[in-house]
Formats: sequence, structure tokens, C-alpha cells
Amino acid sequence: MAGRRRWSTEEILETAAELLRTGDAESFSVRKLAAVLGTDSSSLYRHFRNKTELLRAVADRILVAAMDGYRPEGDWKQRITATALRLREAFGQHPQLASVWGRYGSGGTGSRLVMEEVLQALWASGLPDEEIPARYHRIVVLLASLIASEGGFDTLTPGEYEQGVEQFRVAVLGADPDRFPALAHFAREVRPLGDDRRVAFDEILAAHLAQIEAAIP
Repeated sequence: MAGRRRWSTEEILETAAELLRTGDAESFSVRKLAAVLGTDSSSLYRHFRNKTELLRAVADRILVAAMDGYRPEGDWKQRITATALRLREAFGQHPQLASVWGRYGSGGTGSRLVMEEVLQALWASGLPDEEIPARYHRIVVLLASLIASEGGFDTLTPGEYEQGVEQFRVAVLGADPDRFPALAHFAREVRPLGDDRRVAFDEILAAHLAQIEAAIP
């Protein structure tokens, strides 16, 4: 009798990514992945020790894809901005995986590519060497948080999004002006959290880089 097919690491990761695109990291399991592949969980554990390691590898594939073909151009701020927008675009195509990166991080080739470029850009900025690691860390935390937040919105169904917007309107427009005077005053101008995300992303990143620039001797 023919044995079960042996799946390559790349095939496992591709199938896991597709499974995550139709679900989420919380409901994802190695057992479900094995069932889709028509094999047993033990065969997958030969490639990955646990679910977390597998999820990190899937997220790393997105980082690799984001940096594919990248060539550094411009000054240090332009390089970091270009890298950030590549990550945003890549995870925008796989929103379910954005939270995986934000939660689990990655330690593979994609992670090293991103780390190298951000560190190289900061190195070229003129910052003292001793400040660069902390600045790098803050940039990555900022990007992971913004991208994971966007991914959360992008995974909402149209019905869920409309329900959230309606609840926002009720909460804001119906605010008691005696208890929430500022909210009542700005009620018609305040917008739901998911609005203008691209503008917010650009402005927050630019403000952070300007703060770093101000610290350069």
C-alpha cells in the first residue's frame, strides 16, 4: 500500500497561509492543517515543533515577500518609510496574518531582512550607535501595532463593520453633554477608528521619524 505523501516545508507553509486567510490565528491548529493536507499532526511536527513556531514561519513568508526586490533609495527616513509601506501592503493582502506578526514576531529570513534595512537606515542617519537599538525597537513596535490594527479591521465582514459604525454613532451622537462635554462638542467631527487609516499610518510614522531626526546630533 502506498504511503502518505511527504509534504515539503514550503507546501506546508503555503497551505497554512491559505487556511489562515479563511480563518484566524486563534482557531488555527496543527490538527486542522494536517486534516487539510490529508496527513497526521505528527508528520508536521517533523517540520515545526509547535503551533507558535509554525505561525512565526508563516508570518516570516510575508516579510520575505514584502522585501522581495527591494533596493534602498533616498535618505534614511525615505528608506524606513519605504520599508514600512512594503510591510503594510504585504500584510494588507493577508490581514489575518497581520495579527500573527504583531503577536508572535518572526525570527526567519524575512525578519532579518527587515531588521537589517531598518538598522542600516538608522546607522546612516547619524544617530550615535548606542541609541540605534532602542530606536529600532520602537519603530518595529510601532509598525507591528499599526499593521496589526489595520489587519483587525480588514478581517471584519461588511455587516460587522456597519454594526460597529452604527454603535459608534449611537455612542458619540448620543453622548450626554453634561457628563461628556468634549465628546458632545466634537461629536459630528469625530470619526470611527477604522476611518482614514492610511492617512493616520503615514502621519504617525512621519511624526515618529521626525522625532528621531530631532535627536540626531
